[in-house]
Amino acid sequence: MAFFLFLALVAVLLGIIGVVAEGLFYLLIIGIVLFVVTVAFYGAHWSRRSARRPLR
Repeated sequence: MAFFLFLALVAVLLGIIGVVAEGLFYLLIIGIVLFVVTVAFYGAHWSRRSARRPLR
């Protein structure tokens, strides 16, 4: 969970820097891609984890 939050924070910071700094639009793109990959990774990890536990 901490790794997910760290990657999400890095993605947001890269996005903010990419928007504010002129000529660094590629940082915004990298931030968006990193955020999407982080959410997909966490979603896959969460779904595999919940599939192992039986419903009560």
